[in-house]
Amino acid sequence: MIVVMRRDAKEQDIEHMVRQVESLGLKPTVLRGTERTVIAAIGDERAAAAIGVLESGAGVDEVLPVLAPYKLASLETKAEPTVVRAGSLTVGGGHLGVIAGPCSVESEEQIIATARAVKAAGATALRGGAYKPRTSPYSFQGLKEKGLQFLALARAETGLAVVTEVVAAEDIEIVAMYADVLQIGARNMQNYRLLEAVGRSHLPTLLKRGPSATIDELLLAAEYILDAGNQQVMLCERGIRTYEAHTRFTLPLATVPYLHLKTHLPVVVDPSHGTGHSPLVPAMARAAVAAGADGLIIEVHPNPEKALSDGYQSLTPEQFADTMAGCRKVADAMGIKM
Repeated sequence: MIVVMRRDAKEQDIEHMVRQVESLGLKPTVLRGTERTVIAAIGDERAAAAIGVLESGAGVDEVLPVLAPYKLASLETKAEPTVVRAGSLTVGGGHLGVIAGPCSVESEEQIIATARAVKAAGATALRGGAYKPRTSPYSFQGLKEKGLQFLALARAETGLAVVTEVVAAEDIEIVAMYADVLQIGARNMQNYRLLEAVGRSHLPTLLKRGPSATIDELLLAAEYILDAGNQQVMLCERGIRTYEAHTRFTLPLATVPYLHLKTHLPVVVDPSHGTGHSPLVPAMARAAVAAGADGLIIEVHPNPEKALSDGYQSLTPEQFADTMAGCRKVADAMGIKM
């Protein structure tokens, strides 16, 4: 259930209601909006029998049940859209965040050259994998901490926020030393211990949809992060596995407006993984902006033919600049800031 506080509720009223929620054996999560504060009471639904105890509290406007299985991610809990900010990156609230960079960090020269190029084209954050979960154990697994150090050097030179994947709970501490945003890859979307650990880190998090996951499963995965105390969560549509073989995955852009009807969390689209073919990326990036995406994450490499991973879906810096120009036209028409 949620406890909706009045607009004129005092801080001591909010603190008192938090203690009341705890006294019922429920877990309180305080969600502060620009106009009013909501306290989400999560736990055994049988405690709802004591709803009158909460309704009579000082500063309380009303107490409402949350019907969606994902309590904290639901619009029922928080009607105001969440805006995620991390350094140079702003996603949501009418701002289109653009995260760009190579699939893998391969060298200091490669990542710094890419960072300079994507920033010049208008990107607001730099992506790059230092830890790479690969299908084959013989594929390039990433430079690990050395890759993180190269990302930090690129940030120091360009000012771009760093978005990089964390693949195991034990790696969060070291990745958090260098990253501004933690990415949970599609393979780990339902790694619940990792989701909880990322939630405890309180770093902004980009959660990618699993290739066979339903929307409810994606939102419940986000719920693990939110329930652990991290409210800075972005959802990423990166395509799902279907019968089609003409693209790497099928990119269902209807996900974007649907999620906006169900959750306050911002939605990012990945047209690189969603198509798997660089010629298709610009059109799908423009389409994602038109569908109302709050952000884009696009793979860019200075020389895709020599990339150690995903070169076939990576744009060159020149192609990325053209893509950004096209997206900017669509964003202008939609009244979205880039």
